[in-house]
Amino acid sequence: MSQGTGEGGEPLAEGTLVSHLLELRDRLLRSVIAVAICFVPLAFFQNELFTLVARPLIDQLPEGTSLIATSVVSPFMAPLKLSLICALFIAMPYVLIQVWGFVAPGLYKHERRFAMPLLVSSIVLFYAGMAFAYYVVFPLMFQFLASTTPVGVKMMTDIANYLDFVLLLFLAFGIAFEMPVAVVLLVVTGLVKLDALTRNRGYVILGIFIIAAFLTPPDAVSQSFMAVPMYLLYEAGIVFARLIQKSRGADAPAPSES
Repeated sequence: MSQGTGEGGEPLAEGTLVSHLLELRDRLLRSVIAVAICFVPLAFFQNELFTLVARPLIDQLPEGTSLIATSVVSPFMAPLKLSLICALFIAMPYVLIQVWGFVAPGLYKHERRFAMPLLVSSIVLFYAGMAFAYYVVFPLMFQFLASTTPVGVKMMTDIANYLDFVLLLFLAFGIAFEMPVAVVLLVVTGLVKLDALTRNRGYVILGIFIIAAFLTPPDAVSQSFMAVPMYLLYEAGIVFARLIQKSRGADAPAPSES
């Protein structure tokens, strides 16, 4: 890789298109190998893993009922699919490190200093959103849904439908917890002014509840459990963005006297 010069005379790594493609191939291959390494042990315990994920619903099912499989291959394919997705989630920090290693040489020093904490915080917040969904939202939501089952109807959910449902909620809550990162990016990149974010809180609350209504089941409990943390994280993002702006103002050089 040759060295180029960016703004302020700062050297940047440069290379040919072929060298970039080769590096991208190597990093993609490492990522796939990491996911495969995580998948192999999970595949041996795929049934236990599915039972763990299904526990919030199993605990709320009426006595004498259980999850069912309406397809011949569902008892095998649903746990296997869950194992693969869990392997991807577990290997995600390493995959993002590979992405960072590919992108970082083309960034300036101040951009790398800002992007790395943002990357780490986004990973932590995504996992926090998934944990919040599993330990807080799922038990209360399934308890509410089980209690509303009409008389004469047995709640017996198909395992493939259940898996798709909870994976969608895991993804939704993981993305919802990225709210502080999104707010900081909007402010730091200059796309939105901090004053505009603080002045339009009413519209933000309305938008958050609309998004939560689309991403969660049609009940007020699960909708509130997504909307309220999203708004609190929105306020946290405003606080962090304000701190970053203050630190940038403190680091700015003072104007020279004429």
